[in-house]
Amino acid sequence: MKKIVILGSTGSIGTQALDIVARHPDRFEVVGLAAGKKIELLEEQIVKFRPKRVSVSDPADAKRLREKFSKNGTEFLAGDVGNCELAGDPECNFVISAIVGAAGLKSTMTALECGKTVALANKESLVIAGEVMTRTAREKGVEIIPIDSEHSAIFQALQGNRLQDVKRLIVTASGGPFFQRSKDSLPSVTVEEALKHPNWSMGPKITVDSATLMNKGLELIEASWFFGMGAEKIAVHIHPQSIVHSLVEYIDGSVMAQLGVPDMRCAISYAMAHPERIESGVKSLDLVQLGTLTFFSPDMEKFPALRLAYEASKIGRTMPAVLNAANEVAVARFLNREIRFTDIPAIVERTMQSHRVVSLTGLEDVLEADAWARREASQKQVAA
Repeated sequence: MKKIVILGSTGSIGTQALDIVARHPDRFEVVGLAAGKKIELLEEQIVKFRPKRVSVSDPADAKRLREKFSKNGTEFLAGDVGNCELAGDPECNFVISAIVGAAGLKSTMTALECGKTVALANKESLVIAGEVMTRTAREKGVEIIPIDSEHSAIFQALQGNRLQDVKRLIVTASGGPFFQRSKDSLPSVTVEEALKHPNWSMGPKITVDSATLMNKGLELIEASWFFGMGAEKIAVHIHPQSIVHSLVEYIDGSVMAQLGVPDMRCAISYAMAHPERIESGVKSLDLVQLGTLTFFSPDMEKFPALRLAYEASKIGRTMPAVLNAANEVAVARFLNREIRFTDIPAIVERTMQSHRVVSLTGLEDVLEADAWARREASQKQVAA
């Protein structure tokens, strides 16, 4: 039985992972949950799954929960320290990392340092600290298994094949809600419009990233670390139906693809049960009813975030951390209605241009670059 900790249990990935747990109580035991501000939902999860330890972001919430659940023996922790304690829990052997953004980095690194298998949905961690994380995983002899649908698809298409036989990876993107919208109309995009994804149900930050194509940019950097491929061997194809989740092209001309309806439980269940497959609750794909699958090249002039991600991946070192941090700040400013939609990549680019790249010797270098970029991006002015 896998004894799991879920970092980000009340988010989209966390709730779906718990759905898989509920379907297979003979396979999985929840020993720890970490959440942010959705305390009511967390309370429901505590009642249903009875974890031994729970971490929340606010110490005041931890105190209230400790009083409310005083009779069931649950230990309540708070903040990054609490998340890291959960990730390193000796009883746990499998950590699902699903905290959105760079906030999930420390606890994910703790899990790896403590020799835990990590199922990674927190793409930002690998984007900003891929060199450090993959090195730690190798040294500890543990796996980092992808949960993102695109990376799970590549992971599945690589099974039974050799990496040296791969010609390129093809990451698919839905194109978001503005794929067919004119470039001139993008500055007037509202927050409400940006949060209406055509295919996937995700949190606000990831949904905005999908609309700018930054999500795809982060994924190509993530793929380069997951699979040891340079950015020049990773292509992005717009695929509006979101049925083909990614593809692997081999040197003999063969192309392997993983298909399925857009439901994250497929990728989550595969990561949780790997190398086996288990029932996930995902409905069957009806290709006859679907009829047509289409693919297009991305317009990097209309969506410059993708171009910036390619540049950051090629530069490497601290630049991916700067790209990610600046984007997190810019997206937050957009969601707060402080800047326009098109200001998001503009702020990221200006922040990258101001950065002096340094090599990564450890996690401290990553965190320093991240903090610098957040300060810089917060101060960047935008056109009137």
